[in-house]
Amino acid sequence: MRNLAQLKHHPISEQLVDILCKKTQNISPLFFRILISYHLTKMAGMMRVNVLTHDRGKIPINLYAINLSKSGTGKGHSTNIIEEEILQHFKSEFYDVTYPIISERSLAELAVKRANIKNEDPDVMLLAVEKEFLEAGTMPFAFDSGTTAAVKQMRHKLLMANIGSMNLEIDEIGSNLLGNVDVLGTFLELFDMGKVKQKLTKNTRENWRNEEIDGKTPTNLLLFGTPDKLLNGSKTEEEFDTFLETGYARRSLFGYTTGNIRTTGLTAEEIYDILVDTSLNQDMADIAIQFGKLANVLNYNKSITVSKEVSIIIIKYKMYCEKLAATLHEHEGIRKAELEHRYFKATKLAGTYAFIDEDTCITEDNLYAAICLVEESGKAFGDLLKRERNYVKLAKYIAQIEHEITHVDLTEDLPFYKGSISHKQDLMQLAIAWGYKNHIIIKRNFTDNIEFIMGETLKKTNLEELQFSYSKDISSGYKNTLAPFNKFHKLTSLANHHWINHHTSNGQRNDESIKHGCNMIVLDVDDGVSINIVELLLKDYVYLLHTTKRHTAKHNRFRIIMPINYHLKLNATDFKEFMLNIFSWLPFKVDTATGQRSRKWATHAGSTYSYSKGTTLLNALLFIPKTTKNDERKKINQDYQTLSNVERWFIQNINLGNRNNQILKYALMLVDAGLDKNNVKTKVLELNDKLKKPLTLGEVDSTIMVTVVKNIAKQGD
Repeated sequence: MRNLAQLKHHPISEQLVDILCKKTQNISPLFFRILISYHLTKMAGMMRVNVLTHDRGKIPINLYAINLSKSGTGKGHSTNIIEEEILQHFKSEFYDVTYPIISERSLAELAVKRANIKNEDPDVMLLAVEKEFLEAGTMPFAFDSGTTAAVKQMRHKLLMANIGSMNLEIDEIGSNLLGNVDVLGTFLELFDMGKVKQKLTKNTRENWRNEEIDGKTPTNLLLFGTPDKLLNGSKTEEEFDTFLETGYARRSLFGYTTGNIRTTGLTAEEIYDILVDTSLNQDMADIAIQFGKLANVLNYNKSITVSKEVSIIIIKYKMYCEKLAATLHEHEGIRKAELEHRYFKATKLAGTYAFIDEDTCITEDNLYAAICLVEESGKAFGDLLKRERNYVKLAKYIAQIEHEITHVDLTEDLPFYKGSISHKQDLMQLAIAWGYKNHIIIKRNFTDNIEFIMGETLKKTNLEELQFSYSKDISSGYKNTLAPFNKFHKLTSLANHHWINHHTSNGQRNDESIKHGCNMIVLDVDDGVSINIVELLLKDYVYLLHTTKRHTAKHNRFRIIMPINYHLKLNATDFKEFMLNIFSWLPFKVDTATGQRSRKWATHAGSTYSYSKGTTLLNALLFIPKTTKNDERKKINQDYQTLSNVERWFIQNINLGNRNNQILKYALMLVDAGLDKNNVKTKVLELNDKLKKPLTLGEVDSTIMVTVVKNIAKQGD
């Protein structure tokens, strides 16, 4: 089998695609590739061309396509070009010559068959058959809507004529899907072999049930329109997903274009020359004449054979797709189905290409051209499944609005934000959860029982660009700057300077002048805990610790500068609450009066400093006011309100994989605080008992306490 990445599209099909791209000034060819393939297959279906396989016998050639592209693609213009210029000769030859000849012959054969069965006069029976045929209505080249009853009636007419196909082409599928649910359900049944079960109805004088005819009728389907209309989060999208799951995924070719579609870099004169290029019109005219010949009676009921060599390639492609499908997870059933049936879609499409090329058998080039498009369709289908869900759209919408909004605003602006209160709440929770993982925070606040919502797209902190302002004056002359974190000690070690962890608008150090935005916090520790204990507790985090002017060996006084993982834009009130949340989370005491944005920090030329070896940036999302994550953290704190800050810190950081390590850190902290072996063990066991899955006493003795004894001995030395 050839390298799938190097396959080429069918020459005539691609020539038409190129023409349509130029005519519509669209640089994205996928929509037109699917559109052209559908119409080529429609011609084969009208002529009842089939693929004669070794294993499945005769397979009618038909194609189902779901072709979505954003507004401005040129859907209407390109469709008009195909119908009025490219297919005109085929349509004329078919309806003027071939259809009358074949249908007349078929009706005569049907009349003789019925007359023999019923022992009646063939001429009388022919009149009855012709009347039945006329009463079924005219056979359209294509139709844009219908009912199940009408489809079955049209199928009966096609069976009588023994020529033609049913071609359902629904434009603006997003607006028209719900009105065609029944007929689309019927088309699911018709795809594989063109057969559908009859519905049993009461036979009356007014409602005469036609005599059933055994046979196959090709059906082609084209659903096209804009993604936004179809995938709008309403009942329409839900119904569409249902159709994919119940069979359209495996039966259809997909086009899904959402990116740039417009030609850029051309002048108005160059565009004009393309639009009036007579060579394009001549190429279309030549192809239209060639297609007209395909409607010749000699091509009716043509069987396209498949050689052993091509059959083996089809089997190899089937095995390749099944192997890929086997790697998918259980919940990806819809993708599995699409993958496992690509070979069948490729086989039918290859038959179309052979018919267009006037070949009697599918060549390797025909098959590989079909596989090329089927693979491109499969990628588009994957993109369709990965499309932005409504909760993603909701999160992005909230993040791009730079002011508070209410549920009324969301209902008015977003078509999918409809339904019950519980539905909206679920959607909002999903948006918040998605935003948390994708750098978007959504804050909610109640005022007078009205919920106000505001969002922000967060920028990850760059450790090469920590933001601060500094000055030699306490209140003015502050200069905004950025500095790498690993050089930050140069600032804290300056003599007679002051700095703040925000930028100012005018150099003044007051809340009115502070600009929104910071990417680090400062913790001021004024005795009460040793540097050794803090270093142990914050071992995993990125921080700079430096001593202050009043620091002594007995009374440790120092500051901790911690980069946070996101650049936050908080107003004065929210920043103060943000810092209070962090203070309450810490396992040691800090100066809680230092949570203002305009808080200044004095440098100290005689300070000592150290950078941690940790790699984790403090997760700011846990502390942002009015957010779900902060609410969850507060709830956890309430659950552990009987514990000390230190105990709560360790409990919250313990999981099955690190119990031993965290409890050891707790024990060493106690050793550093001066507790003896027995007191350490008592407190360790008390903390261990509060775990959902505590360590065994043997584990505590053989690991934790062994290390504790060694460290106590070192202190004695």
